[in-house]
Amino acid sequence: MKTNLVDVQYHATGKSTNTNEMGMRAMQARAFEKRNSQYLLVKAPPASGKSRALMFIALDKLINQRLSKVIVAVPEKTIGASFKNTDLQKYGFFADWRVESKNNLTLQGGQVRKTQAFIDFLKSDDQVIIMTHATLRFAYERIADDHVFDNVFLAIDEFHHVSASDNSVLGGALSNIIRNSSAHVMAMTGSYFRGDSVPILDPADEAMFDKVTYSYYEQLDGYKYLKSFGIGYHFYQGKYYEAIEDVLDTTKKTIIHIPNVNSSESTKQKYNEVDEILDIIGNVEGQDEETGFLLVRDKKTNNILKIADLVTETGRDTVQTALGKIESVDELDIVIALGMAKEGFDWPFAEYALTVGYRGSLTEIVQIIGRVTRDSPNKTHSQFTNLLQQPAAADDEVTYTVNNMLKAITASLLMEQVLAPEYNLKPKRSPKDKNKGNHENGDIFVGDLKVPGTQRVKDILTSDMTELKEAILTDADVQATFKAETDPAVVNKILIPKVILTKYPDLDKNELETVRQHMVASLNLPHATFETTEDSAGGSIEFIKMGSKFVNIEELDINLIDSINPFQNAFEVISRDVDVPTLKIIQRTIDANKYDFDDNELVILLDQIVEFSQNNGREPDKNSTDELERRYAFALSALRERKAKVARNNG
Repeated sequence: MKTNLVDVQYHATGKSTNTNEMGMRAMQARAFEKRNSQYLLVKAPPASGKSRALMFIALDKLINQRLSKVIVAVPEKTIGASFKNTDLQKYGFFADWRVESKNNLTLQGGQVRKTQAFIDFLKSDDQVIIMTHATLRFAYERIADDHVFDNVFLAIDEFHHVSASDNSVLGGALSNIIRNSSAHVMAMTGSYFRGDSVPILDPADEAMFDKVTYSYYEQLDGYKYLKSFGIGYHFYQGKYYEAIEDVLDTTKKTIIHIPNVNSSESTKQKYNEVDEILDIIGNVEGQDEETGFLLVRDKKTNNILKIADLVTETGRDTVQTALGKIESVDELDIVIALGMAKEGFDWPFAEYALTVGYRGSLTEIVQIIGRVTRDSPNKTHSQFTNLLQQPAAADDEVTYTVNNMLKAITASLLMEQVLAPEYNLKPKRSPKDKNKGNHENGDIFVGDLKVPGTQRVKDILTSDMTELKEAILTDADVQATFKAETDPAVVNKILIPKVILTKYPDLDKNELETVRQHMVASLNLPHATFETTEDSAGGSIEFIKMGSKFVNIEELDINLIDSINPFQNAFEVISRDVDVPTLKIIQRTIDANKYDFDDNELVILLDQIVEFSQNNGREPDKNSTDELERRYAFALSALRERKAKVARNNG
């Protein structure tokens, strides 16, 4: 039985892992071309070589651009290992990457000492320092003058942790450093979205950055070994570990993420859950003293499996240390984790990610997917499977929801900036819970919405939502965001409240916020009712943010669902194959919606595009720094999309 929700086929050309005469892979060479940019944003997937790309650029900043220092900030200590001493000259580069051990602040030690060490570094002649985002935040709060960052190269890894929110110390520090010093800044991320409505950068700051984009499609298409990638959604009833046996393949190098203890899938006994999973796999026969890995005899194959338990705190430091030293495929078989082994976790041999429980953030999903999409000789296919409680919704609601999840994930894998709604499918209640609440079986719910505290708000939410929604969607300022590069926070936090207050000027601050939250949720979730109200109205339009503008997800006319098949006491959702041509169609569809072109403008632009291509020997690049060239590129996508629609209609 086919079990992939997505089955993406790639060419396996080896291009993305081959190196040029300077030892640079494809993404690294693309980033290095922008090495003279003062502000550089690199968006590229895991395993594309972002860490080494930073080394190349940092060394050029120090040696050829005469900057005085390099500061590298990573989100957590374990990622610091990606920036250890590295020999680059033997591969053709002009210098090696070296960090003095005293300046690697991601090693053990207290935050107070590390903060002082960073301040001392700024006053010293040392050139390179590695630290966590937290250390940078704490140190910045002690720095009175942003000019200490003059002539410094500041690199921030996993940039999606930064926020333009007023209460984000790191985001505020970065904005101040950009505005008040001569620092050069490089930001790197594998997912340029946070999964919430808070922008990563202030739009004015973001406009200052040159951008390098390298998509999952380019990365996987150029791999030497990995040829396909799949996603599957499997729904179950009962306890999740009773269903794991049916989706777990112990012959695959696997990362199992058990559910968050606060989720409905969790039994609230995480250690017992690990024991249950181990019992399902086989019999624990011992533990390796050096690595801390459990030795488990697989009841299906009778082989001894080496399993790393990252859930149990006792001995976890030993296990983590051993994970960082793995060099061969036979050293480890399975990792069981809760909140770890996601972002920055490097186990190239991993080929199967089994995740239990709904993940509300696209960022987390993409990070987990990234753990198994690294090129390695041991795998030609990798898989992400999400094991979820059977929802109470009808099959067609589940199909609709999963298809939209899939479209959002696919868009993010193409390195589009995606702001997708964080919604959940309400689990089917057990018989003993059937009288709790007022939800019918067709409900999809949204958590964390403010509860209407006044009758005035209840009346608006139950009677006026359609009229209010129409007022918002026809507002001139809101409509302008569909055509311009507008951050979602501007719409959600400024424009929508403005329309609400214009229509209901008597609302106080709390009432306005309640209505705003429900309206944003309603716009984002079609066919939805909301957890905190008894009679909420459903939405009619779902938006995801792609490439700096809102795009109606319904305009992505792609149905990725093929069938719904029995699984356990519930079902699994299966899709048709998504191959490289389909990915290209998705990318073209997204690009075609980034500008509004009328027919007359497209006719004029077509001649200009032909002339541009003849003069430059290539098609226009949508990532160009030239605004006119970008417009040509998006117009070309719009022309191709219209041609494809005509062909479909005539076919």
